[in-house]
Amino acid sequence: MSTDLFCEIIAGERPADIVRSDEVAVSFLDVRPVFKGHVLVVPRVHAETLADLADVGPFFERVQAMARAVEEGLQAGGTFVAVNNRISQSVPHLHVHVVPRHRKDGLRGFFWPRTTYDSAEEARSYAEMIAKAL
Repeated sequence: MSTDLFCEIIAGERPADIVRSDEVAVSFLDVRPVFKGHVLVVPRVHAETLADLADVGPFFERVQAMARAVEEGLQAGGTFVAVNNRISQSVPHLHVHVVPRHRKDGLRGFFWPRTTYDSAEEARSYAEMIAKAL
């Protein structure tokens, strides 16, 4: 059994502002929110990354419900929903960020530089490499 910060929250060994908890996931406020109401949804079973989670359907049903609840409960214009896998993952336990959004809230798209493909052929080659791995 892995022991990380989120496993401790799930086990009730570490305090957190729990929004929802059931047999699939635990959702709680991020202690360093992008905006107030920023929720983390974590699977109850330890999985380090999205690829490690065996049954993603029920988990993402909880993420979907949380995105709806954040919008409705906070009267947000929308949400930003994101997952990091290893890189920029501050806790080695899968967690989905559900961040409330409002027009002109200052958050500008993605936080990293964007690029382009040199050609349609290069784009196709990337799509083929990924498809082959499936």
